[in-house]
Amino acid sequence: MTVSVIEQAKIQAQVLVPLVKALQAELGETRANALVRKALGDLYRRFGEEFWKAKNERDLGKAVSSAFRTYARDDALAYDVVEQTHDAFAIDVTRCAYAEFYKALGEPELGFLLICTADFATAEGFGPDVKLTRTQTIMQGASHCDFRYKRDVGGSR
Repeated sequence: MTVSVIEQAKIQAQVLVPLVKALQAELGETRANALVRKALGDLYRRFGEEFWKAKNERDLGKAVSSAFRTYARDDALAYDVVEQTHDAFAIDVTRCAYAEFYKALGEPELGFLLICTADFATAEGFGPDVKLTRTQTIMQGASHCDFRYKRDVGGSR
């Protein structure tokens, strides 16, 4: 049995939260956060690349829908699909257990750094023709997260 993504995030937080706080104390918040974003960005970009290769799916909507089902496992996310086509996938996440967990820890800003910023790096791993836009997150106090994945129709995939 595999561990769900939400459970992995909770396990990782036991190490990452104190580590990031120590880095922030030593280096300052700006430098520490930039270092964490770069390190995790490289990791999540590779995850995105591996996911995309494993899926072997030309339909962006189907592929990203599959990814969100993985992230939502164990009731981690509730979301509404706004658009799903060959070249686009758009959802509004209306409940996020990741945000609930980090808010309960009293660390929503670290939750944003460790969880939410990974979304863009993962999307970069899907290829240069896939773009993610998101204007708000539950982690930062919004009512929902608005994920919009779009393939550049001039790109080839």
